[in-house]
Amino acid sequence: MYEYLLSIFLGIVEGLTEFLPVSSTAHLRICEALLHIDLHDGFWKMYTIVIQLGAILALPVYFWHRMLQFVRTFPKGERGDRTILTHPLSLTFIAFVVTAVPAWLLTKQIGKNLENLWVMALALLIGGVIMWIVDAVFTRPRTMHMEGITLLQAIWIGAAQILSAVFPGTSRSMSTIAAGQVAGLSRPAALEFSFFLSMPTMLVATAFDFLKTVMPHHHEADIAPLTMNAHAWIVLLIGFVVSFFVALAVVAWFMNWVRARGFVPFALYRIVLGIGLLTLLMRGMM
Repeated sequence: MYEYLLSIFLGIVEGLTEFLPVSSTAHLRICEALLHIDLHDGFWKMYTIVIQLGAILALPVYFWHRMLQFVRTFPKGERGDRTILTHPLSLTFIAFVVTAVPAWLLTKQIGKNLENLWVMALALLIGGVIMWIVDAVFTRPRTMHMEGITLLQAIWIGAAQILSAVFPGTSRSMSTIAAGQVAGLSRPAALEFSFFLSMPTMLVATAFDFLKTVMPHHHEADIAPLTMNAHAWIVLLIGFVVSFFVALAVVAWFMNWVRARGFVPFALYRIVLGIGLLTLLMRGMM
């Protein structure tokens, strides 16, 4: 029963934080540290991957109509002013490649940082300060909708997302939203492009992590072999379903929030959480 309740809790944490600019990775690692979950256990490694996949699937469900619209208008766009390089779907793929190649080359460094709470605490704090400044300074966007994003803007956003891969705690959402605002995107346009870019980025990252965890010849030396039984499958299913529905609700809420308000509350939350985590680490409490 304890593991069922734990799965519900972690599914809620993942669903709440995956697409908000507060870093789901940092929140899961903090929860795992506080709950003394063994990060070298093959099952819990796979569990975090599966619940992340649940959150990812909320995006195509929520944005299915936009995705169909983009597919239908490819490559000229809704107004006929796009090309095969500047259509929103192409720009999403280009930004993904800009992120994916350096992230793949830095796989070892990323792996080291994924369990480093000091890195996450500093990334939360610094990212919160940057987000607050960007939201306060860049208040006159030139690009109001995702259909108007340029090639250079997409490349810049993809490059900024590399930071979230190398420094967990930065948040993919935070890095892409802030980069989009700096490049002249409105808050809704930056957020929507962030969500679209998350789909290929997170699917590939999740698939890569899944292979490392479950394939025998991909096992890392310090990860215990994965064993599954009926109980384990139920725990996984609970986390997956909870994460999906919570993430779906969060995406819908966040899109409406951003249209009327800014990102300052999330920046403040990041700063407070980062300072709190640093305090606990310096006192040796984590």
